[in-house]
Amino acid sequence: MGMSAEDERTASPRDEEWPEAEKAEKLARGAALKWASGVFYRPEKLEGLGHYRSRETQRNSSIQSRLKSTVQSYLEGVSAGLEQLRSAAQEVQSVCQDLGAARWALLDSTDHFQGLQQMRTLVEEHVQLASVVQVLPQIFSVHEAFSHTLQLLHGQRLLEAHAELMMVEHLRDDILSQLHLRGLSSAQTTVLSYFSGLQQLNETLAKQLWNIVGSSLRLVREDPVLFVTAVRIIEREEKIDDTLLLEATFLPPGRPKGWRQKFYHVLQDTITGAHFHAAHIDVEGPGLARHLAVLQKDIVSELRVVKDLMVQCVPAHYNILSVCTTTYHQALTSHLQEILQEDLDKQGLFLLLEWALHVYHSPEMMGHPDLLPEVDVSALGPLMSPELVDQTEKRYVVKVKASVIEWMQRTLEVEFKEWFREEEPETDHQGFFQSALPVIVMQMLNENIQVASLITNSLQQKVYNMALEELEAFLGRLREALVQCGKEHQQDRTVPKYYVSYLLAMLNNNLALSNSVSSLHPNAAHREVPVSLQSALDRMQKKACQLLLEEILLDLQPLCLQLPSRKWLSGSQLVGSMCEVIEKYAKDFSHVRKPVFTLLLMESELLVASQYLRALMQKKMVCKSEEERGQLCDRLLQDATQLRELFCGLGLDRSQQSLEAVFALRELLYLKDPALLSLEVLGFITKYPDASDEHISTLLDLRGDVSKEVRHVVLEMMAQHPQVLPEGYRPIFSTILVPVPELPFCLRKGKCA
Repeated sequence: MGMSAEDERTASPRDEEWPEAEKAEKLARGAALKWASGVFYRPEKLEGLGHYRSRETQRNSSIQSRLKSTVQSYLEGVSAGLEQLRSAAQEVQSVCQDLGAARWALLDSTDHFQGLQQMRTLVEEHVQLASVVQVLPQIFSVHEAFSHTLQLLHGQRLLEAHAELMMVEHLRDDILSQLHLRGLSSAQTTVLSYFSGLQQLNETLAKQLWNIVGSSLRLVREDPVLFVTAVRIIEREEKIDDTLLLEATFLPPGRPKGWRQKFYHVLQDTITGAHFHAAHIDVEGPGLARHLAVLQKDIVSELRVVKDLMVQCVPAHYNILSVCTTTYHQALTSHLQEILQEDLDKQGLFLLLEWALHVYHSPEMMGHPDLLPEVDVSALGPLMSPELVDQTEKRYVVKVKASVIEWMQRTLEVEFKEWFREEEPETDHQGFFQSALPVIVMQMLNENIQVASLITNSLQQKVYNMALEELEAFLGRLREALVQCGKEHQQDRTVPKYYVSYLLAMLNNNLALSNSVSSLHPNAAHREVPVSLQSALDRMQKKACQLLLEEILLDLQPLCLQLPSRKWLSGSQLVGSMCEVIEKYAKDFSHVRKPVFTLLLMESELLVASQYLRALMQKKMVCKSEEERGQLCDRLLQDATQLRELFCGLGLDRSQQSLEAVFALRELLYLKDPALLSLEVLGFITKYPDASDEHISTLLDLRGDVSKEVRHVVLEMMAQHPQVLPEGYRPIFSTILVPVPELPFCLRKGKCA
């Protein structure tokens, strides 16, 4: 359906002015077409066309009527608004006309008002002269009042003297106020000169008042009337100050006096000056404890006086108990800071921390039953700030550390001397060697930690950390002392006489320290031994074991030097002698506790096995025949079996022994067919991955029947099967050094080797 050209021309201006209307109309037409095509998509639906047309006609009529009603109501509202605006404009114009008329009327009356100015001036002068005439008798009696007031002050008749003083001050202030209002500054100077005696009277009265306030704690017990009089005078002056400040037109000289504030200052200065002078305190020895005890007693006593007596002598708004409590608290805070500037020892630092953190709030001081509940210092903050507490705790730890180091050094020196005694170390009820060192060290550390727990958890933790650090350092020094003792023993094996016994005692001591370290921790749920300290304990144990093994080695070496040899093959008692050495030391090992005893057996067995294997690999012997090789294998089997049975009898399980390597080596030598050596060697290095090419080559040399081709095959096989040490493997061959083979070379005028 298109539009005609005329319709388009007619609609164009409207479309340009109301583009939304055109868009809405198009949308409506589109919606209508969509709806009609949906309803009348079949011919039989056309029968209801009349019904739909009637319904849509009624709907359009209803919508148009509602639109007309809405537009009509809007138009009526706009009409009413315009009418109100016209009415308001007329009223504003009327008011402007009335204001203009009033302005012209006032301008016409100006001349009449100026005629009254002279009358006003005369009246003011008359009033001033009348006022002066009235106060002349009082002005003439000022100096007499000065003398009388001074006499009253000397007689401590303070209330009467203050009344006279107030009267004279009021007269002066009234005159000065009048002069101030008239701008007569030169006359003010004359008045101030005439009333100059007031300043002396004020100073005299104030001096007496502050002397009374300074003695208030004594006066409220002996003569409260004098103190109450002083407070009444102060309150009078405060009321005068408040009145003058409220008027805010003229402040006489010396106002506001602020005597109530001065009252607080004098009271605070009195309290501070009476108790808190760090310069006069003996901080050495028991002097600080006596000083703090005196402070505790005096503060409680004086606060009880304030609570029971002084509170009744002053107005409630003075909050005198709160003021005194705050003064004591703040003065103590500053006083403790001054004391802490001194070089206090650890007892002094501990005493201050305990006093500030515990005694101060306890029922013996600020929590005293006679002071509660009126006295409450909880809202005043801590006596020592957290930062100051932390700083003081660190100073305390430094002092304790120095004491611990000194004590540990003395203990170490005593222990070192005991190693050289002519008698064995003491034993416990089970026969284990020991000394007093673990008990002394742990008791000292534990006592310091327990003492610190009386202050704060943080101090306890600081001391605990320090204790572990110093214990670790002590173990290092103890280890160095063992090394020094070992050096002296190497020079002369008879010194110390009981060298082995004291080494065993140190192993027991080290075990005792290791078992006791966890008990030092303040928290039972977190008692792990720090890694660094455990390492120090392990190093200490390792060093003592090393020194013992070196001692065993000194006895074994002469025997091992005879291996291998033809004499040994023929049935020597070398291994029997080695067993006797081991049994002798094993008897000594019985004086150490089980974990260390087992460790010593394992290390001794490893030492024997490694020394035995080392002796075999020194290239002292090469089997010349199969019979000799069989004889060697038999000797190896007998020796290894004898040694294994020895250590099994001492309590070392076969699975813990390294002598199995001798049996494996014997199998390598016992092999009949050299061609199978590569397989046998592969099994050997699989079981003992630390065996190197040099070790295998030396063993092949010991057989005496291995050709270069077989040796090459074996070494090639080893190169193709590199071994990795499994976790937990105890190396045995890596500690054995093989002699460097002598390479053939020629010398001048000599034969080739």
